[in-house]
Amino acid sequence: MSTRTTGLEAPVAAASTAVGYTSSGVPCVSVAPMMDYTDRHYRYLFRAISRRTLLYTEMVTSAAIVHGDRDRLLAFDPVERPLSLQLGGDDPEEIARAIEIAEAYGYDEFNLNVGCPSDRVQNGNFGACLMATPEHVARITTAMQQATSKPVTVKHRIGIDGRESYGEMLEFVDTVAATGIRRFTVHARIAILAGLDPKQNRNIPPLRYDDVYRLKRERPELEIEINGHIASIPEIAEHRRAVDAVMVGRAAYEDVWMFSGVDHTFFGDPLPDIDRERVVRAMYGYLDRLEADGQPPRRLINHMLGLFAGRPGARKWKQALSGRLPDLSGRDLLERALARVPEETRREGPRL
Repeated sequence: MSTRTTGLEAPVAAASTAVGYTSSGVPCVSVAPMMDYTDRHYRYLFRAISRRTLLYTEMVTSAAIVHGDRDRLLAFDPVERPLSLQLGGDDPEEIARAIEIAEAYGYDEFNLNVGCPSDRVQNGNFGACLMATPEHVARITTAMQQATSKPVTVKHRIGIDGRESYGEMLEFVDTVAATGIRRFTVHARIAILAGLDPKQNRNIPPLRYDDVYRLKRERPELEIEINGHIASIPEIAEHRRAVDAVMVGRAAYEDVWMFSGVDHTFFGDPLPDIDRERVVRAMYGYLDRLEADGQPPRRLINHMLGLFAGRPGARKWKQALSGRLPDLSGRDLLERALARVPEETRREGPRL
């Protein structure tokens, strides 16, 4: 199990009553778990931009942890914390065993995926289709809590085909909350399991933010986090007027710099002395370690393509780092790409 430290420093834990945290001390802003996106390389990059935001792993199935390469699936750099491990599965005993294994790696919490609508996940009888069986989800969350003293949370949709009403979502939440779960992340769209792929399920079903707000009003003792097409700092601030926390999905990947002012705006930290160029150069040591381990620099560089999103020079930056890359070190590739970006863009400070 890797415990190697890095040049980045882990965030100092804040009191649960501090601004920017929920009543249980959880950060009020998070980045959604996203397959092929929120891997350990992305999370390392993200921590050069925001130290406070709660991060999630990609979904990892309990079967993979129990039977697979545990270090490859679970190891992470301590700087990535606070970090939640998102689990997929439908066997309470297997998920509990996966948590027992993962405990040694130092995750801050464990999250159950009850929101993914993909065919592969449905064929495994987990993800969003579990919303049809609240009692079974309760059995799973009971087993999860018995396997760890860390927080256990649930990420789910507002509904699925045939169970689309607010009342049915409330029944699901109440059933699961009865096992002791106190934090729910709610994607404010239903998942249409028959006929739509995951991308369509992120866009076609209409957003129903009011259902999530109502859930918080009617269950004030629960911590409710909202998710679904939230793409800016003002939107985060607006949602926080009605719920405890806000989860950002694709926007956090496509324009990661939007989080550069989050620690200041939502957590009360001093405005960080960073710019995009400084963040790029903070990755050089990490790239050196990847290459020393025989891993290609693209493992990290792909996650950096959106670092200059929407700014002059963004296209040239992406062009320099896309396609077949020259046979150069990772740091040389980034230096070459930086030279194509105007200095005023490279030196822009945090976005507020």
